[in-house]
Amino acid sequence: MLNPPSSDFFSSERAHALLRRLDPQAVPAHVAIIMDGNGRWAEARGLPRAAGHRAGAKAIEETIAAAKECGIRYLTIYSFSTENWRRPHEEVSALMGLFVEVLRANMSDLMRQGVRVRVIGELDSMPSRTAKAFSSAVTQTAGNGDLDLVVALNYGARDEIVRAARALARDAVAGVISADDVDEAALEERLYTAGLPDPDLLIRTSGEMRLSNFLLWQVAYSEIRVTDVLWPDFCRDDLLEAVVDFQGRERRFGGR
Repeated sequence: MLNPPSSDFFSSERAHALLRRLDPQAVPAHVAIIMDGNGRWAEARGLPRAAGHRAGAKAIEETIAAAKECGIRYLTIYSFSTENWRRPHEEVSALMGLFVEVLRANMSDLMRQGVRVRVIGELDSMPSRTAKAFSSAVTQTAGNGDLDLVVALNYGARDEIVRAARALARDAVAGVISADDVDEAALEERLYTAGLPDPDLLIRTSGEMRLSNFLLWQVAYSEIRVTDVLWPDFCRDDLLEAVVDFQGRERRFGGR
């Protein structure tokens, strides 16, 4: 049995109203988030885009704490896509440095909260300093088991599926599998997310209505919630509201 979230943690009047509607036993096991709006948040304040990313990092800390409080087991965040390399060099460089800074500054909190860091995407293609910081975080938190924080880094869903198909082809040529063995399960075993449950709930901030090449295979039957809130303004109450909204959905999985 899951304990209900604390009214001390979710302390606002809005949150208390939501808590009265929440079923602690029906919380989504896996929530995935497309964190969008950092740039617009900064521009609206006359700040450089890097300031928006820094504010967005604070929202990640808030969301991790809220996810753990709600009893969510897996939280996947879209941190850097394969397409994000097209952004200005100064912005990308600032992001790479921010990743390192945030990981180091928050490691003690991640350990205290029992958060296990996992990375999906092409980490080896990241700048050395950034890749080492994430690899170190994965190693240091490997024994934690309260919440898996899955960081999609240098990640693109189409590339992920192509890589999985290529792995299947290599195994078929090598005689490891036959053509008749190729099914959904065989492909899923070769995705970055092998061993993880598919997201129950996908949240996208900033009001954009697209998937942006994120977990295209895995979100086939995820419930989707789009909020106009820009990512740096996304708070614990916003996650709680998304969970309560999820509990009001009727999930059919194509059955009717």
